[in-house]
Amino acid sequence: MKATITAIGGFVPNSILSNEMISRMVDTTEDWIVKRTGIKERRLAKDENLATSDLASAAIENLLDTYEIDRLEIDGLVLATATPDHLLTPTASKVCELSGFTNAFGFDLNGACSGFLYALEMATTMIESGRYKKVVVVGADTMSSIVDYEDRNTCILFGDGAGAVLLERTDLEYGMMKSILRTDGSGTSSLLVPAGGSKTPATMQSIIHREHFIKQEGSFVFKKAVESMSSVSQDAIASNDLTVEDIDWVVPHQANLRIIKSVSEHLNIGIEKVKVNIDKYGNTTSATIPLCLWDFKDDFKEGQNILITTFGAGFSWGATCIKWGVMRALRAVESSTNGKILKHDLMYQ
Repeated sequence: MKATITAIGGFVPNSILSNEMISRMVDTTEDWIVKRTGIKERRLAKDENLATSDLASAAIENLLDTYEIDRLEIDGLVLATATPDHLLTPTASKVCELSGFTNAFGFDLNGACSGFLYALEMATTMIESGRYKKVVVVGADTMSSIVDYEDRNTCILFGDGAGAVLLERTDLEYGMMKSILRTDGSGTSSLLVPAGGSKTPATMQSIIHREHFIKQEGSFVFKKAVESMSSVSQDAIASNDLTVEDIDWVVPHQANLRIIKSVSEHLNIGIEKVKVNIDKYGNTTSATIPLCLWDFKDDFKEGQNILITTFGAGFSWGATCIKWGVMRALRAVESSTNGKILKHDLMYQ
């Protein structure tokens, strides 16, 4: 018994924060941002008063609307997020309510930028145990809620969004393969939000010193990301008895285009095989991988080998391989314009 992805959904807010707009906030230029990061724009949830639960449930609704899925058959929800609605209660509880998952359990998982991969591994083991048949995995983050828009080093990087996949049982050869996950707590201070948790609760001083926003040692994180993603990807390929030549597509965490290109070079995989959408969304943390799967799902063909690799705060990183399987049938809906039955088109892109 294996777990395989049978449906994909996504959502990004309508509000766009362009490089030109950022250049009016901090000392930078559009060209500098593109050259250093590859980002041209990012989406903002706060302009539409959306929380992480709203992003996640919208991505799930897109998934349910697009494919033939009965929400009452969903057994569980694993929500990867670094920006929960509240420290207490779990955001997954609200998402289950909003999504009508009345027969499912749900919980949050915080693996930062590696969160979706960690959640995917968790859900895979649930399916492979034989105890669950259908588990929805979501990566969703409202990074604008913890970004300091006076800090040039971080405000150019992050955006908001959510992506969702449905994992189901399969007896076929397709589906999730072996994953390798890693954590190194010595990197904690290099990428974190210093205050707001149990170690440093919120105080007037923490607010004055802007300690509730992301702080990052950019050059050190960059180097560790390239090293870690390259090494763990090689290990994941080998552990699944594959070679670099067997990989059809790479779906990397979208943190920085220069990181993505460097990892591609280290793996000796042509950039034409690497899926990139950082130019449109920026770094959406837990959402980058599922948003990439959503954006490029039509390119993935049955039997192809897909490599996923991530790196994030913690430090956390990992890689896995997927032998792409058969997607669920698209839901037929009645067009409001001509009354014909058409295949559902993505309504949130």
